[in-house]
Amino acid sequence: MSSPLRVAVVGLGYVGLPLAVALARHFPTLGLDISASRIAELQRGHDRTDEVAPATLRASTLKLTADPAAIAGLDLYIVTVPTPVDADNEPDLRPVKSACVTVGQALRPGAVVVFESTVYPGVTEDICGPELERISGLRCGLDFFLGYSPERINPGDREHTVDTITKVVAGQTPAVTRQLAEVYGKITRGGVFEAASIRVAEASKVIENAQRDINIAFINEVTRIFQTLGISIHDVLDASATKWNFLNFKPGLVGGHCIGVDPFYLARCAIDHGLHPEIVLAGRRINDGMGRWIAERISAGLPARARVLVLGLTFKENVPDLRNSKVVDVIRALREAGHCVDVHDPQADPAEAAHEYGETLMPSLEGASGYDCVVGAVAHSPYAAFTAEAFSALLVPEGLVADIKGLWRTVALPPGLRRWQL
Repeated sequence: MSSPLRVAVVGLGYVGLPLAVALARHFPTLGLDISASRIAELQRGHDRTDEVAPATLRASTLKLTADPAAIAGLDLYIVTVPTPVDADNEPDLRPVKSACVTVGQALRPGAVVVFESTVYPGVTEDICGPELERISGLRCGLDFFLGYSPERINPGDREHTVDTITKVVAGQTPAVTRQLAEVYGKITRGGVFEAASIRVAEASKVIENAQRDINIAFINEVTRIFQTLGISIHDVLDASATKWNFLNFKPGLVGGHCIGVDPFYLARCAIDHGLHPEIVLAGRRINDGMGRWIAERISAGLPARARVLVLGLTFKENVPDLRNSKVVDVIRALREAGHCVDVHDPQADPAEAAHEYGETLMPSLEGASGYDCVVGAVAHSPYAAFTAEAFSALLVPEGLVADIKGLWRTVALPPGLRRWQL
């Protein structure tokens, strides 16, 4: 490995920023993001994703830029851009292809380009490699080389961070694999696993989230079954979890940029090769239908044109990430049923909520009252701390507490209030 190795991280979101900060402790590192406002806020020491603390960001030697020309001629490029799906749930590789154009213009002979974005097997070598060749005029595997190291960042997770997890790496040649193992080995104490090939590394990532999706889909399906029997899934899970090998997945809304998206990448790969992925797509159908199913159950316990307060809009608790939030499905279905729905979320950015979903967030809950129903959609800490008095203030007599997340199972509700839970 040349010394010092000069690194560029392309894309400074939930994945790229923590990675870039970690790399900057060991290598001259330049972080590129196409959003000038994102770069400006990071230069001020503020990370809107809350993945990197302000003090850590200000102390970092990481250099930041929104200018693609600034990354020309470096040694290692790591691409961490999103890989979403489109309106038809088909893989949307436009961000990755755009990153290939940016990196291709910067490539010089001898460079290595590593992708961390979640893709299906073959994307790195069959799509990204040729695109890099086309833009750079260099030959893949001779003038520059490819690598893959799947990201494993879990937004809001302070335990499984980039410097503690095991990193999977794979290179186009054994020498590139060794180089990547050395680079990533510098930044994590969780160790490095050298995958057998780039395709193996790509496959390992895409099934990690598909596996979680399928397990949650099973729990969501039995949740529906037990609802018809008047049994709470949370009570069932409390009992089942006492067995040593029971996998204690929780029911609910499956959104976000990974679990709710990655199975479609695996499905597309299978279909392209003549296989129909029955379990993968069945799991997606169940999980994608949970929002409407939950809304229908809640609506059944409400008067016509009820006032409903939905608490939480982000895709998971205690993070500001709104990407692919399935709470929106609940909100829209309740409105379709004729109800008036207000939304509050202390973590979400109001401008982003308005832009992404057309939702106007309540600025606070101060003085909020007169609701027929309060829906606990996201387990943010302030909501978990609700007491009986909070519900008395928010709800009318005979009001309904709809607890999607099992937040308030131990809260004794005031007389007259009703409870619905999964």
